[in-house]
Amino acid sequence: MSQDRDEATAGPSSAEPARDGADATGPGPSGDSSGRSSGDDGALPPGAIPEDSQPPRSKSRWAFARELTVIVVIALVLSFLVKTFLAQPFYIPSASMESTLDIGDRIIVSKFTPQHSPLHRGDIIVFEDPKSWGSQPSHPSALKRVVKDSLVFVGILPGGGDHVVKRIIGMPGDHVKCCTKGGKLTVNGVPITEPYINKGSVPSTMPFNITVPKDKVWVMGDNRNDSADSRLHDGTSNGKLGSVPMADVTGQVVAIAWPISRIHALKDYSNVFAKVPDPK
Repeated sequence: MSQDRDEATAGPSSAEPARDGADATGPGPSGDSSGRSSGDDGALPPGAIPEDSQPPRSKSRWAFARELTVIVVIALVLSFLVKTFLAQPFYIPSASMESTLDIGDRIIVSKFTPQHSPLHRGDIIVFEDPKSWGSQPSHPSALKRVVKDSLVFVGILPGGGDHVVKRIIGMPGDHVKCCTKGGKLTVNGVPITEPYINKGSVPSTMPFNITVPKDKVWVMGDNRNDSADSRLHDGTSNGKLGSVPMADVTGQVVAIAWPISRIHALKDYSNVFAKVPDPK
């Protein structure tokens, strides 16, 4: 922070005799009472630009367009880098994760997981719709697809069309089973109490008993009564078809970014699985 300084400006003392030519009101050598020589009339210091001079309008418009283009390009590059390496927005199109994630929520997905940090039971993840789930992709017109894909690619529009969001219940090698007499899931033989399940839902109305394959995860929606998750797609494959390849995981959901009334970081539920042992 700069500090103002009071600087005294010294002028000639009243008792000091005036110097030759110091009288500003006296006539100059040419008789001009203003004190300027005749050669200075209308003259500007060397390099000075007249106040009323302006660059040509065409050049001014070109300079503005060029600067605007540079700003837009930089913004797109930064958006692409953030979306590729740091985080990406997605929107929630269905009720399968209520009431943790509601329809229309905009979520932020961290790209650090699983690329740079491991996944854990209880994490909410976004992943590409697995081929083993047999979902039918939408077929918009070519123009709409190109425009949307381009905006999603640079991170301006949130993704979500061919992606799914669910919660991890089982990691590779885990034995996940439904259900105990009390209606709870068990992971590696330990019953778990799931506080994130949507009110009115039960852990599962569909019995299953599977072992999660290597390099895959078993996922389920928080709205268990209305979620087409690993249970629905597994059939009798013992986890092979219903589990999601970790290579298809885009990242971990870390926060809700929109609407304003719902902006918050997602709660960590690792304590739900704290007593679950490692798979045998």
